[in-house]
Amino acid sequence: MGIWILNAAVLNGGNELAAKHVLVEGNQIERIIEAGTAPDTSGHTVIDAQGKFLAPGLIDMHVHLREPGFEYKETIATGTRSAARGGFTTIACMPNTRPVTDTVETLKYVLNKAETEGVVRVLPYACITKNELGRELTDFEALKAAGAIGFTDDGVGVQSAQMMKDAMAKAASIGMPIIAHCEDNTLVEGAAVSEGAFARKHGLKGIPNESEAIHVGRDILLAEATGVHYHVCHVSTEQSVRLIRQAKQIGIKVTAEVCPHHLLLSDEDIPDSMDANWKMNPPLRTPRDVRACIEGLVDGTIDIVVTDHAPHSEEEKARGMQLAPFGIVGFETAFPLLYTKFVATGEWTLQFLVDKMTRLPAEVFGLPWGILEAGRTADLTLIDLETEKEVNPAEFETKGRNTPFTGWKLKGWPAMTMVEGKVVWSE
Repeated sequence: MGIWILNAAVLNGGNELAAKHVLVEGNQIERIIEAGTAPDTSGHTVIDAQGKFLAPGLIDMHVHLREPGFEYKETIATGTRSAARGGFTTIACMPNTRPVTDTVETLKYVLNKAETEGVVRVLPYACITKNELGRELTDFEALKAAGAIGFTDDGVGVQSAQMMKDAMAKAASIGMPIIAHCEDNTLVEGAAVSEGAFARKHGLKGIPNESEAIHVGRDILLAEATGVHYHVCHVSTEQSVRLIRQAKQIGIKVTAEVCPHHLLLSDEDIPDSMDANWKMNPPLRTPRDVRACIEGLVDGTIDIVVTDHAPHSEEEKARGMQLAPFGIVGFETAFPLLYTKFVATGEWTLQFLVDKMTRLPAEVFGLPWGILEAGRTADLTLIDLETEKEVNPAEFETKGRNTPFTGWKLKGWPAMTMVEGKVVWSE
């Protein structure tokens, strides 16, 4: 017995929405027909989309599920439910757990948990170095064979250029990407916010843009030397965008991602209350950096959007700007934020935003999802583009309440999420 999704608004290849009926059989999209035709729905489950927008399931290639080790912040169960509520059907989780994902055993633990308790597809990264200490490479071949989709020490930058070059050469030899958290530790110690207006106003030590861009520049040269697919995490500075743009122009295999908060907020938006829900890594930069990130996304320098979903407990975030951990939650607000700010205002097309969150993440990482057409996997997200609602962290599925977007009025809220033909979340 299949599922008919009736009266859905589907992008027709341009930026026009067309009314369609979509038949899902098993885990596949079987047929897509014009809504003017009445299908035979006998023996099928029927979902009336009532004109809501049907997109391919969203893909998030940078998330923190916190398990194992930090289950008080998030679990694979709560994190994947949160992802489903945000319209995501595939997510890639970072290895900075406890223990870190630097062995086959820990990687298999994550995969098994995702299989038994998760509601969306979970793709785990493995560490570049043992314990993320930057001293010794992990067993890349064994971790790839066990199901790792790439290597990263996210949460810390690999400080040694020689270690990074060795990692890239090894990854290139087995056809795997290196995903880099770019941060020079000598420039960031003891700082909680960006080096900008907010830091100056409050007499705080700031994190300079160069702390990120120095690693981006270094790694681009190492990627050129080794031929690896090098992917830059959460780009936040004008200098990084410039370096990535130049690298792409001369054919170096570099891709990059940006988070909604670095497209929407600058350090000038941080409240004087020093609310640590505005503390994230990379930090909020200057308005100039925000403009550079937007331009980079639009011109293709930055390939994809990710959330960097990073839940923390309310107790941790209550410690204040200097002592609280870095990070905000992102799954449940990502699409509405970007839709409201950029698509509803006419700055971007709907197709552009959807591509940056579906088709292009799949292309960058060689995944078979992210496209809505007959014969494809039935990963689907139904989105209400009209109803305006306030961001209310009390309603989140994630354990994390740490967001700077509380109270924002947004449109573009997911209403139903389907993974491989199975509804995993619905309003």
